[in-house]
Amino acid sequence: MPDWIRIGYFEYIKRLPREVIVNLIEIKPEKRASGRQTEQILLAEYQRIRAALPSECRIVVLDEKGQQWTTVKFAQVLKQWTTDGNKIAFIIGGADGLHETIKNSASETIALSKLTLPHGLVRVLLAEQLYRAVSIIKGHPYHRA
Repeated sequence: MPDWIRIGYFEYIKRLPREVIVNLIEIKPEKRASGRQTEQILLAEYQRIRAALPSECRIVVLDEKGQQWTTVKFAQVLKQWTTDGNKIAFIIGGADGLHETIKNSASETIALSKLTLPHGLVRVLLAEQLYRAVSIIKGHPYHRA
């Protein structure tokens, strides 16, 4: 990822309270070789994602076709998820998206926008929204409704 993505992502992650633990797991993208079909590429990436997922986690896929929530709604849902006790795995697809199997196994599919966004930028936006949602949950005046 370019430096601006790493800087933006970690800027928001470091602002989270200590009790909120975020682990970034990057999956190596599959090489695009001539003759390989997108389905083969997505399947290989899906297998890497599946292997990296913690057991007993809530899978949340980010996809432009997912549900769109306000930040306040996201905070409410995040609070409910955290009271359920399982880890939450937010999955951001690569250049070709995500394999249907991971999409179908998700507990939720959410969209940060109807726009198609580069996956690096989605990482930064998700980190910012997590920070904002946790701020709302904690009662901090970060969100200006």
